[in-house]
Amino acid sequence: MRGVQNPSPHQDNELEEIGKRNMTLQEEIQKRRTFAIISHPDAGKTTITEQLLYFGGEIREAGTVKGKKTGTFAKSDWMDIEKQRGISVTSSVMQFDYDGKRVNILDTPGHEDFSEDTYRTLMAVDAAVMVVDSAKGIEAQTKKLFEVVKHRGIPVFTFMNKLDRDGREPLDLLEELEEVLGIASYPMNWPIGMGKSFEGLYDLYNKRLELYKGDERFASLEEGDQLFGSNPFYAQVKDDIELLQEAGNEFSEEAILAGELTPVFFGSALTNFGVQTFLETFLKFAPEPHGHKKVDGEVVDPYDKDFSGFVFKIQANMDPRHRDRIAFVRIVSGEFERGMSVNLPRTGKGAKLSNVTQFMAESRENVTNAVAGDIIGVYDTGTYQVGDTLTVGKNKFEFEPLPTFTPEIFMKVSAKNVMKQKSFHKGIEQLVQEGAIQLYKNYQTGEYMLGAVGQLQFEVFKHRMEGEYNAEVVMSPMGKKTVRWIKPEDLDERMSSSRNILAKDRFDQPVFLFENDFALRWFADKYPDVELEEKM
Repeated sequence: MRGVQNPSPHQDNELEEIGKRNMTLQEEIQKRRTFAIISHPDAGKTTITEQLLYFGGEIREAGTVKGKKTGTFAKSDWMDIEKQRGISVTSSVMQFDYDGKRVNILDTPGHEDFSEDTYRTLMAVDAAVMVVDSAKGIEAQTKKLFEVVKHRGIPVFTFMNKLDRDGREPLDLLEELEEVLGIASYPMNWPIGMGKSFEGLYDLYNKRLELYKGDERFASLEEGDQLFGSNPFYAQVKDDIELLQEAGNEFSEEAILAGELTPVFFGSALTNFGVQTFLETFLKFAPEPHGHKKVDGEVVDPYDKDFSGFVFKIQANMDPRHRDRIAFVRIVSGEFERGMSVNLPRTGKGAKLSNVTQFMAESRENVTNAVAGDIIGVYDTGTYQVGDTLTVGKNKFEFEPLPTFTPEIFMKVSAKNVMKQKSFHKGIEQLVQEGAIQLYKNYQTGEYMLGAVGQLQFEVFKHRMEGEYNAEVVMSPMGKKTVRWIKPEDLDERMSSSRNILAKDRFDQPVFLFENDFALRWFADKYPDVELEEKM
Protein backbone atom coordinates (compact mmCIF):
# COMPACT_ATOMS: atom_id res chain seq x y z
CA MET A 1 0.00 0.00 0.00
CA ARG A 2 1.27 3.45 -0.86
CA GLY A 3 2.16 5.67 2.06
CA VAL A 4 0.56 9.10 2.52
CA GLN A 5 2.78 11.72 0.90
CA ASN A 6 3.77 14.76 2.91
CA PRO A 7 3.04 18.09 1.22
CA SER A 8 5.99 19.65 -0.58
CA PRO A 9 7.53 22.91 0.73
CA HIS A 10 5.81 24.68 -2.19
CA GLN A 11 2.42 23.27 -1.16
CA ASP A 12 3.16 24.23 2.45
CA ASN A 13 3.75 27.82 1.37
CA GLU A 14 0.55 27.86 -0.69
CA LEU A 15 -1.50 26.54 2.23
CA GLU A 16 0.08 29.10 4.53
CA GLU A 17 -0.78 31.94 2.11
CA ILE A 18 -4.37 30.73 1.81
CA GLY A 19 -4.61 30.58 5.61
CA LYS A 20 -3.26 34.12 5.92
CA ARG A 21 -5.69 35.44 3.31
CA ASN A 22 -8.63 33.77 5.03
CA MET A 23 -7.55 35.13 8.41
CA THR A 24 -7.10 38.63 6.97
CA LEU A 25 -10.54 38.43 5.32
CA GLN A 26 -12.12 37.32 8.59
CA GLU A 27 -10.43 40.14 10.49
CA GLU A 28 -11.55 42.70 7.90
CA ILE A 29 -15.15 41.51 8.02
CA GLN A 30 -15.13 41.67 11.83
CA LYS A 31 -14.22 45.38 11.64
CA ARG A 32 -17.38 46.29 9.70
CA ARG A 33 -20.29 48.05 11.37
CA THR A 34 -23.12 48.77 8.95
CA PHE A 35 -26.22 50.56 10.20
CA ALA A 36 -29.10 52.81 9.15
CA ILE A 37 -30.40 55.88 10.93
CA ILE A 38 -34.19 56.06 11.15
CA SER A 39 -36.56 58.68 12.53
CA HIS A 40 -39.67 60.75 11.98
CA PRO A 41 -38.96 63.87 9.87
CA ASP A 42 -37.22 66.69 11.75
CA ALA A 43 -36.14 64.56 14.72
CA GLY A 44 -32.50 65.36 13.91
CA LYS A 45 -31.47 62.29 11.93
CA THR A 46 -29.43 64.13 9.30
CA THR A 47 -27.80 66.35 11.94
CA ILE A 48 -26.54 63.39 13.96
CA THR A 49 -25.26 61.84 10.73
CA GLU A 50 -23.23 65.00 10.15
CA GLN A 51 -21.75 64.82 13.65
CA LEU A 52 -20.76 61.19 13.21
CA LEU A 53 -18.99 62.11 9.96
CA TYR A 54 -17.22 64.90 11.82
CA PHE A 55 -15.87 62.46 14.40
CA GLY A 56 -14.92 60.11 11.58
CA GLY A 57 -12.76 62.86 10.10
CA GLU A 58 -14.75 63.03 6.86
CA ILE A 59 -15.85 66.66 7.23
CA ARG A 60 -14.25 69.63 8.97
CA GLU A 61 -17.46 70.85 10.53
CA ALA A 62 -21.00 69.59 10.65
CA GLY A 63 -23.32 71.47 8.33
CA THR A 64 -26.88 72.38 9.06
CA VAL A 65 -30.06 71.09 7.53
CA LYS A 66 -31.41 74.66 7.32
CA GLY A 67 -29.19 75.33 4.32
CA LYS A 68 -31.37 77.99 2.69
CA LYS A 69 -30.41 80.48 5.40
CA THR A 70 -26.84 79.54 6.13
CA GLY A 71 -25.57 78.47 2.72
CA THR A 72 -24.29 75.16 4.10
CA PHE A 73 -25.97 71.82 3.55
CA ALA A 74 -26.05 68.43 5.16
CA LYS A 75 -23.45 66.17 3.59
CA SER A 76 -25.96 63.36 3.26
CA ASP A 77 -28.55 65.61 1.59
CA TRP A 78 -26.80 65.94 -1.76
CA MET A 79 -29.64 66.36 -4.26
CA ASP A 80 -30.65 69.90 -5.21
CA ILE A 81 -34.20 69.32 -4.01
CA GLU A 82 -32.90 68.07 -0.64
CA LYS A 83 -30.84 71.24 -0.23
CA GLN A 84 -33.76 73.46 -1.20
CA ARG A 85 -36.35 71.80 1.04
CA GLY A 86 -34.16 70.70 3.94
CA ILE A 87 -35.38 67.10 3.81
CA SER A 88 -33.87 63.77 2.82
CA VAL A 89 -35.62 62.16 -0.16
CA THR A 90 -33.10 59.43 -0.94
CA SER A 91 -30.89 57.13 1.08
CA SER A 92 -27.25 58.18 1.27
CA VAL A 93 -24.28 55.92 1.95
CA MET A 94 -21.29 57.19 3.91
CA GLN A 95 -18.20 55.43 5.17
CA PHE A 96 -15.43 56.27 7.62
CA ASP A 97 -12.97 54.61 10.00
CA TYR A 98 -13.16 55.11 13.76
CA ASP A 99 -11.42 53.35 16.62
CA GLY A 100 -10.33 50.39 14.50
CA LYS A 101 -13.77 49.90 12.93
CA ARG A 102 -14.97 50.53 9.37
CA VAL A 103 -18.29 52.33 9.75
CA ASN A 104 -20.91 52.27 6.99
CA ILE A 105 -23.82 54.66 7.63
CA LEU A 106 -26.98 54.63 5.57
CA ASP A 107 -28.94 57.83 6.13
CA THR A 108 -32.55 57.22 5.10
CA PRO A 109 -35.46 59.48 4.14
CA GLY A 110 -37.73 60.10 7.11
CA HIS A 111 -40.68 61.28 5.02
CA GLU A 112 -43.38 58.61 4.72
CA ASP A 113 -43.66 59.10 0.95
CA PHE A 114 -40.20 57.59 0.61
CA SER A 115 -40.70 54.65 2.93
CA GLU A 116 -40.05 52.10 0.16
CA ASP A 117 -36.48 53.38 -0.27
CA THR A 118 -36.04 53.28 3.50
CA TYR A 119 -37.50 49.77 3.86
CA ARG A 120 -35.15 48.40 1.22
CA THR A 121 -32.21 50.12 2.85
CA LEU A 122 -33.09 48.47 6.15
CA MET A 123 -32.60 45.10 4.44
CA ALA A 124 -28.96 46.04 3.82
CA VAL A 125 -27.90 46.85 7.40
CA ASP A 126 -27.00 44.93 10.55
CA ALA A 127 -28.31 47.46 13.09
CA ALA A 128 -30.41 50.61 13.31
CA VAL A 129 -30.02 53.87 15.19
CA MET A 130 -33.40 55.37 16.05
CA VAL A 131 -33.37 59.14 16.60
CA VAL A 132 -36.23 60.52 18.72
CA ASP A 133 -37.14 64.16 19.37
CA SER A 134 -37.24 64.33 23.18
CA ALA A 135 -39.98 66.98 23.04
CA LYS A 136 -42.27 64.83 20.87
CA GLY A 137 -41.46 61.23 21.74
CA ILE A 138 -42.33 58.33 19.46
CA GLU A 139 -43.94 59.64 16.26
CA ALA A 140 -45.81 57.90 13.44
CA GLN A 141 -42.99 57.30 10.96
CA THR A 142 -40.62 56.18 13.72
CA LYS A 143 -43.16 53.56 14.73
CA LYS A 144 -43.56 52.31 11.13
CA LEU A 145 -39.82 52.01 10.56
CA PHE A 146 -39.25 50.37 13.93
CA GLU A 147 -41.73 47.64 12.94
CA VAL A 148 -39.56 46.82 9.91
CA VAL A 149 -36.43 46.71 12.05
CA LYS A 150 -38.21 44.56 14.64
CA HIS A 151 -39.38 42.16 11.93
CA ARG A 152 -35.77 41.72 10.83
CA GLY A 153 -34.65 41.10 14.41
CA ILE A 154 -31.69 43.47 14.22
CA PRO A 155 -30.44 45.56 17.16
CA VAL A 156 -31.86 49.05 17.71
CA PHE A 157 -29.92 51.80 19.48
CA THR A 158 -31.97 54.84 20.54
CA PHE A 159 -30.73 58.45 20.64
CA MET A 160 -33.09 60.83 22.47
CA ASN A 161 -32.23 64.10 20.76
CA LYS A 162 -32.64 67.86 21.31
CA LEU A 163 -31.85 68.08 25.03
CA ASP A 164 -30.69 71.63 24.35
CA ARG A 165 -34.43 72.41 24.17
CA ASP A 166 -37.15 71.85 26.73
CA GLY A 167 -38.71 68.43 26.32
CA ARG A 168 -40.58 65.66 28.05
CA GLU A 169 -39.48 63.95 31.24
CA PRO A 170 -36.92 61.17 30.59
CA LEU A 171 -38.93 58.59 32.53
CA ASP A 172 -42.01 59.41 30.42
CA LEU A 173 -39.97 58.96 27.23
CA LEU A 174 -38.73 55.53 28.32
CA GLU A 175 -42.21 54.44 29.33
CA GLU A 176 -43.67 55.54 25.98
CA LEU A 177 -40.87 53.84 24.05
CA GLU A 178 -41.56 50.54 25.78
CA GLU A 179 -45.36 50.75 25.57
CA VAL A 180 -45.68 52.01 21.98
CA LEU A 181 -42.85 50.01 20.40
CA GLY A 182 -43.00 46.93 22.60
CA ILE A 183 -39.27 46.77 23.30
CA ALA A 184 -37.45 46.86 26.63
CA SER A 185 -35.05 49.78 27.20
CA TYR A 186 -31.93 50.47 29.20
CA PRO A 187 -30.70 54.07 29.69
CA MET A 188 -26.95 54.34 29.07
CA ASN A 189 -26.98 57.90 30.41
CA TRP A 190 -29.43 60.31 32.02
CA PRO A 191 -29.94 64.05 31.42
CA ILE A 192 -29.23 66.60 34.12
CA GLY A 193 -31.86 69.21 33.31
CA MET A 194 -32.81 70.22 29.77
CA GLY A 195 -33.25 73.31 27.63
CA LYS A 196 -31.74 76.40 29.27
CA SER A 197 -31.24 74.37 32.45
CA PHE A 198 -29.32 71.56 30.71
CA GLU A 199 -26.12 70.80 32.64
CA GLY A 200 -24.95 67.52 31.16
CA LEU A 201 -25.35 63.76 31.38
CA TYR A 202 -25.01 61.24 34.16
CA ASP A 203 -23.27 58.40 32.29
CA LEU A 204 -24.50 55.16 33.86
CA TYR A 205 -22.51 52.89 31.56
CA ASN A 206 -19.12 54.62 31.86
CA LYS A 207 -19.81 55.73 35.45
CA ARG A 208 -18.91 59.39 34.97
CA LEU A 209 -20.46 62.79 34.35
CA GLU A 210 -20.38 64.42 30.91
CA LEU A 211 -20.48 68.19 31.33
CA TYR A 212 -22.36 70.51 28.96
CA LYS A 213 -20.80 73.75 30.20
CA GLY A 214 -17.27 74.79 31.13
CA ASP A 215 -13.85 73.68 29.90
CA GLU A 216 -13.86 70.14 31.26
CA ARG A 217 -15.72 67.47 29.29
CA PHE A 218 -15.89 64.78 31.98
CA ALA A 219 -15.95 64.53 35.75
CA SER A 220 -16.14 61.63 38.17
CA LEU A 221 -19.43 60.74 39.84
CA GLU A 222 -17.84 61.63 43.17
CA GLU A 223 -17.44 65.23 41.97
CA GLY A 224 -21.15 65.54 41.19
CA ASP A 225 -22.29 66.94 44.53
CA GLN A 226 -19.44 69.44 44.53
CA LEU A 227 -20.13 70.55 40.94
CA PHE A 228 -23.90 70.84 41.16
CA GLY A 229 -24.39 71.48 44.87
CA SER A 230 -28.06 71.93 45.62
CA ASN A 231 -29.10 71.96 41.95
CA PRO A 232 -32.64 70.48 42.02
CA PHE A 233 -32.12 68.84 38.61
CA TYR A 234 -29.14 66.86 39.89
CA ALA A 235 -31.10 65.77 42.94
CA GLN A 236 -33.89 64.61 40.61
CA VAL A 237 -31.36 62.68 38.50
CA LYS A 238 -30.15 60.76 41.54
CA ASP A 239 -33.74 59.92 42.48
CA ASP A 240 -34.50 58.77 38.92
CA ILE A 241 -31.40 56.59 38.77
CA GLU A 242 -32.21 54.99 42.11
CA LEU A 243 -35.68 54.18 40.77
CA LEU A 244 -34.23 52.74 37.53
CA GLN A 245 -31.79 50.56 39.44
CA GLU A 246 -34.63 49.15 41.54
CA ALA A 247 -37.36 48.79 38.91
CA GLY A 248 -35.67 49.13 35.52
CA ASN A 249 -34.44 46.48 33.09
CA GLU A 250 -31.07 44.81 33.48
CA PHE A 251 -28.34 45.51 30.94
CA SER A 252 -27.86 42.53 28.60
CA GLU A 253 -25.62 42.51 25.54
CA GLU A 254 -27.33 39.31 24.41
CA ALA A 255 -30.75 40.98 24.54
CA ILE A 256 -29.40 43.99 22.61
CA LEU A 257 -28.05 41.81 19.80
CA ALA A 258 -31.34 39.90 19.65
CA GLY A 259 -33.25 43.17 19.18
CA GLU A 260 -35.09 42.68 22.49
CA LEU A 261 -33.47 45.54 24.45
CA THR A 262 -32.63 49.00 23.13
CA PRO A 263 -29.84 50.99 24.80
CA VAL A 264 -31.03 54.60 25.17
CA PHE A 265 -28.66 57.55 24.90
CA PHE A 266 -29.64 61.16 25.61
CA GLY A 267 -27.91 64.09 23.92
CA SER A 268 -28.06 67.01 21.52
CA ALA A 269 -26.97 66.47 17.92
CA LEU A 270 -27.22 70.18 17.09
CA THR A 271 -24.73 71.16 19.80
CA ASN A 272 -22.76 67.93 19.30
CA PHE A 273 -23.21 66.89 22.91
CA GLY A 274 -23.27 63.21 23.82
CA VAL A 275 -22.73 62.16 20.19
CA GLN A 276 -19.12 60.99 20.50
CA THR A 277 -19.90 59.01 23.64
CA PHE A 278 -22.82 57.45 21.77
CA LEU A 279 -20.59 56.55 18.79
CA GLU A 280 -17.90 54.94 20.92
CA THR A 281 -20.39 52.93 22.99
CA PHE A 282 -22.41 51.97 19.93
CA LEU A 283 -19.31 50.55 18.21
CA LYS A 284 -18.65 48.35 21.25
CA PHE A 285 -22.03 46.65 21.03
CA ALA A 286 -23.12 46.90 17.38
CA PRO A 287 -22.93 43.53 15.62
CA GLU A 288 -20.52 42.34 12.98
CA PRO A 289 -22.01 41.67 9.51
CA HIS A 290 -24.94 39.27 9.47
CA GLY A 291 -25.66 36.53 6.99
CA HIS A 292 -28.57 36.87 4.59
CA LYS A 293 -31.36 34.45 3.67
CA LYS A 294 -31.62 32.86 0.26
CA VAL A 295 -34.98 32.12 -1.35
CA ASP A 296 -34.80 28.54 -0.02
CA GLY A 297 -34.36 29.84 3.56
CA GLU A 298 -30.69 28.91 3.90
CA VAL A 299 -28.51 31.69 5.34
CA VAL A 300 -25.33 32.70 3.52
CA ASP A 301 -22.49 33.10 6.02
CA PRO A 302 -20.59 36.42 5.70
CA TYR A 303 -17.31 34.50 6.21
CA ASP A 304 -17.95 32.30 3.18
CA LYS A 305 -14.97 32.94 0.90
CA ASP A 306 -17.19 33.21 -2.21
CA PHE A 307 -18.44 36.72 -2.98
CA SER A 308 -22.17 37.37 -2.95
CA GLY A 309 -24.32 40.47 -2.63
CA PHE A 310 -27.62 42.06 -3.58
CA VAL A 311 -28.76 45.33 -5.16
CA PHE A 312 -30.92 47.26 -2.69
CA LYS A 313 -31.02 50.60 -4.47
CA ILE A 314 -30.45 52.17 -7.89
CA GLN A 315 -29.71 55.88 -8.20
CA ALA A 316 -29.56 57.85 -11.43
CA ASN A 317 -27.55 61.04 -11.91
CA MET A 318 -25.43 61.05 -8.79
CA ASP A 319 -23.12 62.92 -11.16
CA PRO A 320 -25.49 64.87 -13.47
CA ARG A 321 -22.59 65.78 -15.76
CA HIS A 322 -22.28 62.15 -16.82
CA ARG A 323 -25.92 60.95 -16.58
CA ASP A 324 -24.67 57.94 -14.66
CA ARG A 325 -26.57 55.19 -12.88
CA ILE A 326 -25.26 53.47 -9.78
CA ALA A 327 -26.47 50.14 -8.40
CA PHE A 328 -25.89 50.02 -4.63
CA VAL A 329 -24.79 46.54 -3.56
CA ARG A 330 -24.60 45.17 -0.02
CA ILE A 331 -21.81 42.60 0.09
CA VAL A 332 -23.20 39.60 1.97
CA SER A 333 -20.21 37.25 1.88
CA GLY A 334 -16.59 37.03 0.85
CA GLU A 335 -14.59 39.74 -0.83
CA PHE A 336 -15.06 41.93 -3.88
CA GLU A 337 -12.01 42.43 -6.09
CA ARG A 338 -11.99 44.87 -8.98
CA GLY A 339 -12.48 43.20 -12.35
CA MET A 340 -14.14 40.09 -10.94
CA SER A 341 -16.88 38.35 -12.93
CA VAL A 342 -20.24 37.73 -11.28
CA ASN A 343 -23.42 35.83 -12.05
CA LEU A 344 -26.77 37.57 -12.31
CA PRO A 345 -29.20 34.68 -11.65
CA ARG A 346 -32.30 36.72 -12.60
CA THR A 347 -31.12 36.97 -16.20
CA GLY A 348 -28.89 33.89 -16.33
CA LYS A 349 -26.11 36.12 -17.62
CA GLY A 350 -22.83 37.35 -16.17
CA ALA A 351 -21.24 40.76 -15.63
CA LYS A 352 -17.79 42.12 -14.90
CA LEU A 353 -17.36 44.47 -11.92
CA SER A 354 -14.67 46.78 -13.29
CA ASN A 355 -15.87 50.26 -12.36
CA VAL A 356 -16.85 50.14 -8.69
CA THR A 357 -16.95 52.92 -6.10
CA GLN A 358 -17.52 53.61 -2.42
CA PHE A 359 -19.28 56.68 -1.16
CA MET A 360 -19.45 59.82 0.88
CA ALA A 361 -23.00 60.81 -0.13
CA GLU A 362 -22.57 61.97 -3.76
CA SER A 363 -18.76 61.96 -3.54
CA ARG A 364 -17.08 58.72 -4.50
CA GLU A 365 -13.78 57.03 -5.03
CA ASN A 366 -12.82 53.94 -6.98
CA VAL A 367 -12.38 50.85 -4.87
CA THR A 368 -10.25 47.80 -5.63
CA ASN A 369 -11.59 45.54 -2.91
CA ALA A 370 -14.30 45.43 -0.25
CA VAL A 371 -15.63 42.76 2.08
CA ALA A 372 -18.87 41.46 3.60
CA GLY A 373 -20.70 44.28 5.35
CA ASP A 374 -19.49 46.95 2.93
CA ILE A 375 -21.68 48.86 0.48
CA ILE A 376 -20.29 49.32 -3.02
CA GLY A 377 -21.61 51.19 -6.04
CA VAL A 378 -21.53 49.45 -9.41
CA TYR A 379 -21.80 51.59 -12.54
CA ASP A 380 -24.92 50.39 -14.30
CA THR A 381 -25.87 50.74 -17.96
CA GLY A 382 -29.24 49.07 -17.43
CA THR A 383 -28.02 45.63 -16.38
CA TYR A 384 -29.30 45.61 -12.80
CA GLN A 385 -32.65 45.88 -11.05
CA VAL A 386 -33.43 46.50 -7.39
CA GLY A 387 -33.41 43.12 -5.64
CA ASP A 388 -30.89 41.46 -7.97
CA THR A 389 -28.51 38.89 -6.47
CA LEU A 390 -24.83 38.78 -7.48
CA THR A 391 -22.83 35.57 -7.04
CA VAL A 392 -19.59 34.02 -8.32
CA GLY A 393 -18.52 30.69 -9.78
CA LYS A 394 -21.05 27.90 -9.76
CA ASN A 395 -23.18 29.65 -7.14
CA LYS A 396 -26.37 30.84 -8.84
CA PHE A 397 -28.79 31.20 -5.94
CA GLU A 398 -30.99 34.21 -5.24
CA PHE A 399 -31.52 36.06 -1.97
CA GLU A 400 -34.99 36.66 -0.56
CA PRO A 401 -36.89 39.38 -2.46
CA LEU A 402 -36.86 42.93 -1.13
CA PRO A 403 -40.14 44.54 0.01
CA THR A 404 -42.23 46.30 -2.65
CA PHE A 405 -45.10 48.72 -2.21
CA THR A 406 -48.21 48.91 -4.38
CA PRO A 407 -48.79 52.55 -5.41
CA GLU A 408 -51.93 54.28 -4.19
CA ILE A 409 -52.09 57.59 -6.07
CA PHE A 410 -51.65 58.18 -9.78
CA MET A 411 -50.90 60.89 -12.32
CA LYS A 412 -50.88 61.08 -16.08
CA VAL A 413 -47.57 62.40 -17.40
CA SER A 414 -46.46 63.70 -20.78
CA ALA A 415 -43.65 65.80 -22.25
CA LYS A 416 -44.44 69.52 -22.35
CA ASN A 417 -42.26 69.97 -25.42
CA VAL A 418 -42.68 67.34 -28.15
CA MET A 419 -39.12 68.13 -29.30
CA LYS A 420 -37.86 66.79 -25.95
CA GLN A 421 -39.34 63.30 -26.33
CA LYS A 422 -35.92 61.61 -26.26
CA SER A 423 -34.95 63.29 -22.96
CA PHE A 424 -38.44 62.64 -21.61
CA HIS A 425 -38.28 58.90 -22.29
CA LYS A 426 -34.74 58.56 -20.97
CA GLY A 427 -35.64 60.42 -17.78
CA ILE A 428 -38.74 58.34 -17.14
CA GLU A 429 -36.86 55.10 -17.81
CA GLN A 430 -34.03 55.91 -15.40
CA LEU A 431 -36.11 57.41 -12.59
CA VAL A 432 -38.62 54.55 -12.67
CA GLN A 433 -35.78 52.04 -12.41
CA GLU A 434 -34.88 53.57 -9.03
CA GLY A 435 -38.13 52.16 -7.65
CA ALA A 436 -39.65 55.21 -5.93
CA ILE A 437 -42.32 55.58 -8.63
CA GLN A 438 -43.92 53.05 -10.96
CA LEU A 439 -44.76 53.46 -14.63
CA TYR A 440 -47.87 52.20 -16.42
CA LYS A 441 -48.97 52.59 -20.02
CA ASN A 442 -52.67 52.78 -20.88
CA TYR A 443 -53.42 49.72 -22.99
CA GLN A 444 -55.83 51.57 -25.28
CA THR A 445 -54.53 55.17 -25.48
CA GLY A 446 -50.80 54.65 -24.93
CA GLU A 447 -50.77 57.39 -22.27
CA TYR A 448 -48.13 57.18 -19.55
CA MET A 449 -49.29 57.00 -15.95
CA LEU A 450 -47.17 57.19 -12.81
CA GLY A 451 -48.03 55.52 -9.51
CA ALA A 452 -46.56 56.43 -6.12
CA VAL A 453 -47.13 55.95 -2.42
CA GLY A 454 -47.20 59.70 -1.69
CA GLN A 455 -47.56 63.09 -3.35
CA LEU A 456 -44.00 64.20 -2.62
CA GLN A 457 -42.64 61.49 -4.91
CA PHE A 458 -44.36 63.19 -7.86
CA GLU A 459 -42.88 66.55 -6.90
CA VAL A 460 -39.39 65.04 -6.76
CA PHE A 461 -39.96 63.29 -10.11
CA LYS A 462 -41.01 66.56 -11.78
CA HIS A 463 -38.09 68.46 -10.26
CA ARG A 464 -35.56 65.85 -11.36
CA MET A 465 -36.99 65.51 -14.88
CA GLU A 466 -36.59 69.25 -15.40
CA GLY A 467 -33.29 69.67 -13.56
CA GLU A 468 -31.46 66.49 -14.56
CA TYR A 469 -32.91 65.69 -17.98
CA ASN A 470 -33.98 69.13 -19.21
CA ALA A 471 -37.42 67.69 -19.90
CA GLU A 472 -40.39 69.69 -18.62
CA VAL A 473 -43.42 67.54 -17.93
CA VAL A 474 -47.18 68.02 -17.74
CA MET A 475 -48.79 66.06 -14.91
CA SER A 476 -52.50 65.68 -14.20
CA PRO A 477 -53.95 63.94 -11.12
CA MET A 478 -55.88 60.71 -11.50
CA GLY A 479 -56.60 60.29 -7.80
CA LYS A 480 -56.36 57.05 -5.87
CA LYS A 481 -56.58 53.69 -7.59
CA THR A 482 -56.56 50.06 -6.49
CA VAL A 483 -53.97 48.11 -8.48
CA ARG A 484 -54.22 44.45 -9.44
CA TRP A 485 -52.12 42.40 -11.85
CA ILE A 486 -53.47 39.57 -13.99
CA LYS A 487 -51.80 36.76 -15.91
CA PRO A 488 -51.11 37.53 -19.60
CA GLU A 489 -53.14 34.50 -20.67
CA ASP A 490 -56.21 35.95 -18.89
CA LEU A 491 -55.99 39.28 -20.71
CA ASP A 492 -59.08 40.33 -22.65
CA GLU A 493 -59.50 43.97 -23.69
CA ARG A 494 -63.26 43.64 -23.25
CA MET A 495 -62.65 43.51 -19.47
CA SER A 496 -61.86 47.23 -19.57
CA SER A 497 -64.73 49.46 -18.46
CA SER A 498 -65.54 52.88 -17.04
CA ARG A 499 -64.70 51.50 -13.59
CA ASN A 500 -61.13 50.51 -14.43
CA ILE A 501 -58.14 51.24 -16.65
CA LEU A 502 -56.34 48.42 -18.41
CA ALA A 503 -52.61 49.07 -18.62
CA LYS A 504 -49.17 47.48 -18.84
CA ASP A 505 -46.43 47.95 -16.26
CA ARG A 506 -42.82 48.62 -17.25
CA PHE A 507 -42.23 44.88 -17.61
CA ASP A 508 -45.16 44.64 -20.09
CA GLN A 509 -47.30 42.75 -17.57
CA PRO A 510 -51.08 43.45 -17.75
CA VAL A 511 -52.52 45.37 -14.83
CA PHE A 512 -55.87 46.93 -13.92
CA LEU A 513 -56.23 50.26 -12.10
CA PHE A 514 -59.62 50.14 -10.37
CA GLU A 515 -61.50 53.30 -9.38
CA ASN A 516 -62.21 51.95 -5.89
CA ASP A 517 -62.77 48.77 -3.90
CA PHE A 518 -66.35 48.53 -5.15
CA ALA A 519 -65.08 48.43 -8.77
CA LEU A 520 -62.59 45.73 -7.78
CA ARG A 521 -65.29 43.57 -6.17
CA TRP A 522 -67.58 44.08 -9.18
CA PHE A 523 -64.80 42.89 -11.51
CA ALA A 524 -63.98 39.88 -9.31
CA ASP A 525 -67.65 38.84 -9.29
CA LYS A 526 -67.98 39.23 -13.06
CA TYR A 527 -64.73 37.39 -13.88
CA PRO A 528 -64.35 34.79 -11.10
CA ASP A 529 -61.79 32.75 -13.07
CA VAL A 530 -59.37 35.68 -13.43
CA GLU A 531 -56.76 35.67 -10.69
CA LEU A 532 -56.02 39.16 -9.36
CA GLU A 533 -52.60 39.72 -7.77
CA GLU A 534 -51.80 42.63 -5.44
CA LYS A 535 -48.09 42.59 -6.33
CA MET A 536 -46.02 41.30 -9.20
